[in-house]
Amino acid sequence: MFTKPKNIETAFRHIRAFTMLLITGTLLLAGFVVYKSCVLVSEARQSIYILANGKALEALNANRHENIPVEARDHVKTFHEDFFTLDPDEKVIQSNITKALYLSDASAKREFDNLTEQGYYRSIISGNVSQKVFTDSVAVSLDSHPYRFRYYGKLEITRPTSTVTRSLVTEGALREVSRSDNNPHGFIIEKWHVVDNRDIKIKAR
Repeated sequence: MFTKPKNIETAFRHIRAFTMLLITGTLLLAGFVVYKSCVLVSEARQSIYILANGKALEALNANRHENIPVEARDHVKTFHEDFFTLDPDEKVIQSNITKALYLSDASAKREFDNLTEQGYYRSIISGNVSQKVFTDSVAVSLDSHPYRFRYYGKLEITRPTSTVTRSLVTEGALREVSRSDNNPHGFIIEKWHVVDNRDIKIKAR
């Protein structure tokens, strides 16, 4: 008569042991999932993806100081491309110059005003001339702030009857400012001036 209660007690102990084992396993699995999730989130925060020319590029999260040389050179390059890339279209010229002036101080505006007074942009439009800049190199000194730079490049001026290649060497300084949509690198070009801009080659078309 005592066999049945003993069997029930044994079965209860087995069920209890199995339940405890199941709960322990579930807790361990949940802890592992939470841990892996935290690791993946932490890794995801270290990088972001940006869309450039239809391609997704990974951008790593890094200290600004580590990227200053790269960003400074690209800022200078972008400014020169915007300022010197011209087509015989007033709206294109105005759009490019406006973008360039967001990256620089009054020294670039003075150069633009001088060229305007000399009729340079008028002659681009009336003469059906296109102008494009090619960057050779950008040297930036990080010894002191503002950072001094020197830009080396070439201008290719395409006229109806000829193509003129000119040297382009400029100098200036870079001051750090807040980033914005119009100034993603967070620099302003100061005391900018042209050092050399002479004809190198003239080719008939």
